Amino acid sequence: MGDKIRGAMAVGKTRWGMLALVFFATTLNYIDRAALGVMQPILAEKMSWTAMDYANINFWFQVGYAIGFLIQGRLIDKVGVKRAFFFAVLLWSLATGAHGLATSAAGFMVCRFILGLTEAANYPACVKTTRIWFPAGERAIATGIFNAGTNVGAMVTPALLPLILSIWGWEAAFIGMGFLGLVWLVFWALKYYNPEDHPRVKQSELDYIQQEAEPEPTKVALSQILRMRGTWAFALAYTITAPVFWFYLYWLPPFLNQQYNLGISVTQMGIPLILIWLTADFGSIGGGVLSSWLIGRGVRPTSARLASMLIFASTIVSVVFAANASGLWIAVLAIALAVGAHQAWTANIWSLVMDYTPKHLMSTVFGFGGMCAAIGGMFMTQIVGYVLTTTQNNYAVLFTLIPATYFTALLWLFFMAPRELPQTGD
Repeated sequence: MGDKIRGAMAVGKTRWGMLALVFFATTLNYIDRAALGVMQPILAEKMSWTAMDYANINFWFQVGYAIGFLIQGRLIDKVGVKRAFFFAVLLWSLATGAHGLATSAAGFMVCRFILGLTEAANYPACVKTTRIWFPAGERAIATGIFNAGTNVGAMVTPALLPLILSIWGWEAAFIGMGFLGLVWLVFWALKYYNPEDHPRVKQSELDYIQQEAEPEPTKVALSQILRMRGTWAFALAYTITAPVFWFYLYWLPPFLNQQYNLGISVTQMGIPLILIWLTADFGSIGGGVLSSWLIGRGVRPTSARLASMLIFASTIVSVVFAANASGLWIAVLAIALAVGAHQAWTANIWSLVMDYTPKHLMSTVFGFGGMCAAIGGMFMTQIVGYVLTTTQNNYAVLFTLIPATYFTALLWLFFMAPRELPQTGD
């Protein structure tokens, strides 16, 4: 693997710079999201939120996210990733700052809806960037790296947020996060180009990136895309599994606080969350390395992805032991293994859809799948809120159901995922 990576780097490094841009965008995306879960105890006390209020706030984020995924994915394919993503990040940064002006649960619902509508552009844009800048053998590694930004964001938030809260308060925290997005926009506007337009990319690197035969770009109606087998292979599998990560993001801080009375300090709440998300980083990148290693040894991309996903689905079973763990660190270990395996799974399911989707349709197909997943997430937040309300905050049922979602999705992909890239635009 080391020799292969060194050989790939010899043909040029520009694509890794483009990957760095979407990595930092993903980090900011998840700082904005994770902040609400970390601040939930403070905001719930100040505004008298119930568990159902918090579930509804997250529900309206998912409503916006679902609508935004389809709109943003289609827009990115039509006007290009650079322009579409620029305006999306501009709007989501303003929406993040607006949280600092909210004074009630209803105000947070409005802000979260707008945030979801605009943040939905992140993954279609990142996947599109990876699809056009990386060949098949590097896609899972590249996907794992940019998706590691989710875990970095989730780690940075509990590490720094308590300090900001103690000095400036929760309003300033939201405004500061919005400002970070505006800083990123400057770098994106100046540095990002598509491969064929980049002023400094070497021809050898361009040839390496574009080694795979592609169908001729043609105008394809959305209705035609929705009839493609691969669209539904990805959409349903992603719908089943993606909401699990949102469950971790939104409900882990309340779970750990309730079970072990941690509070919101860096040492009490921050360290367990940092360890969980650090494990997720290793899973995200390691999951991509595994399938790329298999491809490098002659395994077909689809088979390499599916075999890797079976291993990660089996690892996720560890989360069952978290709800009734005898101590904090046993629970953290069980959750960390599951979250890391989830991120490894995600790196491969995203690479799988890239393998069989033409690049001029990539954001639309991914956006549709993301919309379906966000709709699943909407109902997931309601189900979680209902279960916790009726069982007096018992998480055991929720943790027990999680592993079954991955095996169900894997079975669906095994039968439905196309085995190769089509050589026509439809």
